[in-house]
This record gives sequence, C-alpha cells and structure tokens, in this order.
Amino acid sequence: MKPVLPHAQLDWDDQGRPRSRVFDDVYFSDKSGLDETRYVFLEQNRLAERFAGLPASGRLVIGETGFGTGLNFLCAWQLFEQHAVAGARLHFVSVEKYPLSPADLHRALALWPELKPLAEQLLTHYVAIHQGFQRIVLADGRVTLTLLIGDALEQLPQLDGQVDAWFLDGFAPAKNPDMWTAELFSELARLAAPGATISTFTSTGWVRRLLNAAGFKMKRTPGIGHKWEILRGEFIGWPAHVAPPAAGKPWFARPAPLTGERRALVIGAGLAGCASAASLAARGWQVSLLDRHDAVAREASGNPQGVLYLKLSAHGTTLSQLIVSGFGFTRRLLESLQRGSDWDDCGVLQLAFNAREAERHAQLAAAFPEDLLHWLDQPEAQTRAGVGLAHGGLYYPEGGWVHPPALCQAQAAHPNIEWLSHREVLELRKVDDQWQAFAGDRLLASAPVVVLAGAAEIKRFAQSAELPLKRIRGQITRLAETAHSQALTTVVCAEGYVAPARLGEHTLGASFDFNNDDLTPTTAEHLGNLAMLEEISADLVTRLHIDELTPDSLQGRAAFRCTSPDYLPIVGPVADHSAFMQTYAALSKDARQIPDIPCPWLDGLYVNSGHGSRGLITAPLSGELLAAWLDNEPLPLPREVAHACHPNRFVLRRLIRGK
Repeated sequence: MKPVLPHAQLDWDDQGRPRSRVFDDVYFSDKSGLDETRYVFLEQNRLAERFAGLPASGRLVIGETGFGTGLNFLCAWQLFEQHAVAGARLHFVSVEKYPLSPADLHRALALWPELKPLAEQLLTHYVAIHQGFQRIVLADGRVTLTLLIGDALEQLPQLDGQVDAWFLDGFAPAKNPDMWTAELFSELARLAAPGATISTFTSTGWVRRLLNAAGFKMKRTPGIGHKWEILRGEFIGWPAHVAPPAAGKPWFARPAPLTGERRALVIGAGLAGCASAASLAARGWQVSLLDRHDAVAREASGNPQGVLYLKLSAHGTTLSQLIVSGFGFTRRLLESLQRGSDWDDCGVLQLAFNAREAERHAQLAAAFPEDLLHWLDQPEAQTRAGVGLAHGGLYYPEGGWVHPPALCQAQAAHPNIEWLSHREVLELRKVDDQWQAFAGDRLLASAPVVVLAGAAEIKRFAQSAELPLKRIRGQITRLAETAHSQALTTVVCAEGYVAPARLGEHTLGASFDFNNDDLTPTTAEHLGNLAMLEEISADLVTRLHIDELTPDSLQGRAAFRCTSPDYLPIVGPVADHSAFMQTYAALSKDARQIPDIPCPWLDGLYVNSGHGSRGLITAPLSGELLAAWLDNEPLPLPREVAHACHPNRFVLRRLIRGK
C-alpha cells in the first residue's frame, strides 16, 4: 500500500509556476491558466446556466481526473457562488495519484489572488490528506470536495455515485497515457448520470474515439490560447455492443429516495447522533435531535479527552481504509474548534511494548507514508514525549486528543437542528409515511426519517432488535496535572493511553469490562488504569506523585462502548428482518445467487452505531455516509467499505450460514 511518493514532486520555474517532475508537464498554462480552465471546463459543461437552474435543495456533481493544484475546483466553486441560489449544493469528486503537499499547494494557489478567499478555505482544511477517499466539507456544507487519493483505476471503480459533468484533466496523453485509457473511460461512463457532459483540453483523435466507444458523443470545438481545438461531449448511454456494468446486490442498493418533506429525527446525541444530525442539517434537512439526558455527549462521548488513535493493518483491510478516511475527516473538522481546550494536535505515540507489537509496527511503518506515521526508536520517542519511556514506537504526527463534548456541541449547534432534551424514546411506530417516537403513550416527535444513533440502546426497538451490538464498560481516571507532568507533550498509548493535560487534568484509560452493567466507577479499575500508566511510563508515575494518592481519592467516569462482532460500525438503511429472510431465502441454498428482488426496506429508518472505542474517528464520517445514502449523493467511502458497514451484512451472513 505504501505509495512510492506520498506527494507530488515539483519543480518551480522562474515565474513561480509548478511543474511535475514525474510527468515532465505543467499543471496549468503559463499564459492564462484561469481563462483556460473557465473556457475548457466551465463553459463547455455549461456550468453557469446549470448552477443558475438548480433548485434550493438541488445539487450538481462534478467529477475530475487529476486534482492537481485544485485550480479547476476553485474556479467551479467561484462560478457556483456567483450563480446558484441559497440552499443549492456543489459536490466535486476528484482523483489524484500524487497530491501536492500543503506547502506546495499554498505556494501554487498564491499565483491566483482573485481566488484567495476560496483558496484560504481549502488550505485550512487541506490536512491529513492520505491514501483512499478523503472528504472535505467547505462553505458550511454548501460545497463538498471528495478527493480519491491513489491510482485512478484503483479508486474510481470504488466510487458509488452519479456524476453530472466530467473534467478530464490528467497530464497530457503523451506524458501520462494511463489517464487516457478505454478502461478509465468506461469507468467515467459507469458513473455518468443520464445526459452528463464532459470536456477536456486535448483533441487527440484516439482519445475522442475511445470516449465515443464508451458511450460519450464527442465533438471537436475551437480551443483557447495555443490549443487550436479541444473536445466536449455528452453521455448518450451505455454502448449496445458492450456488456453493461454488473448489477449491484439488491441488499446493498440504495432505497428509493424520499420525495416528501426533508425532516428527520435523530435519536441519541453522542458522537454518532450529533454527526448524523449535522450532516443532514448541512444539506438543508430539518432535524430533531432527541436524547434522554439534559445535554449532548452525556454517555460514552462525554469523556474529557478522547484520542485520535489509528489502529491500522499493513494489509489495507476494510477497517484500515475506514480508519484512514475517518481520521482525515475528523482531523479536518477539528480545525473549526478551539485548540487547547477543545482539541490539540500534539501527536500520538503508540509504544511497541512487546516483540509482537514491535513486529506489527515495523510492518506498518513500511506500509504507510511518513506523514501519516513513522517509527521512533526509544531515545527519539522519549524526546518526543518529554517523559521517560522504556520503548520506541509509532508516531502519528497529525494525531492528538479531542474533548468529544466540544465536537458534539459544535455539530448540534446548526440552525437546522432542534435540540429535544429529556426525551427517552422507548418505542418506534410507523404511521402512514411518518416515524413516531413514543415514551409509553406520549408522542415525543415524528418525521419521515429516523436515525437510530443511541449505541446499544437501539436494540430496544423492535425494528433494530436483531442488530448484534454488545456493550463494553470502560472507565477512565482523571489525574491532576503537576509541575513535573507538564513535561508530557504528546499522547502516549500502550494497552491504555495517557494524554497531556487539558484544563489542569490528564485523562488516563481506559478499562475494558464485558461483564459489568454498573456505571459507578470502581477503585479496582482505577488501580488497573494506574497499572497501565506504569507500563507506559514509570517516569510519568513519579511526576504525577501517584504514590501520594489514596485509592478512594481517585476520580473518573465509566461509560459503555458499543461494538459489533466484526468491529466495524453499523451505518445505513435498515431492512425488515423477517421479510429479508423470506425474500432472500434462496441464498441459504446457493450463496452465489443475486436474486433480482428489491430489498424490503423499512423506508426512512437508518442506523449509525457500533463505533466501539473508535467513535472519534469513525462516527463523524459515518454521519456523512448516512446523509449520502439519504440524499442519493456520491458516498464518502469506497463502495466495499460502505457495504462492509451496512446493517444488512449480519442477516445476510445468517442466511448464508443457514442459521
């Protein structure tokens, strides 16, 4: 998985313009990059009139091959702001094998002062851009940028969505032939919405013929500057002589989009619920957020410090792909919070505390680029942490700690979200097209859509009772900062974790207990946390004067994590369990069948749960995934990852195993 070059390798000419060292080609025309972009991509795709024609809840999806310096994206965004009504949205999806480093992007975009206000927003959120799908939310949710980092023919086949306008902007065909192949063009056709438009600066005959063969009707049109001719076209449909893309599995297909009012209930106001509510609210939905407590983040999301902790696999597993994408998304969200009290990007150090961990760390260091993680030997790790350590380990420079309630509060503060406290939903009923939330005989709220985000509590509802969620009790210990413990400069993890102090207190944790349903903190688990601290750093134990503390003076809190059997979250639309078993009964005899029968969805019912101890990394992006399911948008994760998180996976496995 390790990219040879995590970032684009650039040379800069005497005018300050970037040139790719790998492709020996320029990123934009030396004369008039902006004019060329506007003519070739914006005009030929008729974007001004299409933006102006969008309704208040409408959106246009642009796809691009070759993000480069982001110039095409910024020009499209600028045009969108000039012509689209309030409430309309722009969704831009772009694939890029060698993304520019933040410093190089900053330098390149400085060449276009008229784009500065938009470029500054992009640069603020251009952090933690790593391999795979990376979603960036801009303009308070009005503009979504989904970067697919990697080879186009590895990334585009994983994209689930429909594109209204294509920008073909790889380096010139002679310099970068991999971006101009029949295989790639058939992916563009698969993703093209009916009547999608397409344009490119090249007029090469074989490019035109390959695009025509893929189902686009291309024609040459006069060029601009030193380009005599360019190509533009329209998708007229999958060619008759080519086999169409294989039909998707109906249990992972999208439910029919809801056509009525865009109102939703979200039940549960922790990380998953607040993220779900925020992602819907940003798309113009009116959301009622219900919780049994007096404020958001009162349960597992209420710890004073959570760690942006990346437990990865060197083999590019589904879970690893989710973690890298989710980490990037959360890390960008934090840029809008208060550094110091709400979060701190102090880095995370994961110690290799035994031989097995050391071997795993060596594999990870070889598999991922250094700006995501790198190995520090014991002296380097100790210097980085500021306290004595017995081991080296992996360092995540973009990681750190977060105050989860601050993130939840920021997300729940959206003007389209109505906060309903002290509402404990005990039952859901569907009446006509409305989901009704009841506490006994009392109707609490109703809407056409309901999102269940209350961790394992969602098993109380008949509609979601079959989801295999389990609770794991975890307890953290709060330790007062001392003059000597201030030396700790980064989060350090082994079996547990300890974070630099927030508002005078270090957070230490967290225990795992599968058998205790009582949330009263116990002395035994506080002592267990202190034993974990001893494993992390005996020096820090001394600095915190642990020997002077009495067991009954230890403070902390306990809460339930909620996890699934495969440790992936459960995110997506919910089907009727018994109807599913009947509809797809044939799978118990032959699992390779794909019956052509629509899934029996419980229309309007969605779930976002099962985040375990990774909620900070997986819950915010899962809110985006849920909103994409509901609004029929390009998904923010590879199709296989979205399917691996789908609620239907469990009933499907049960059927296939004949249980």
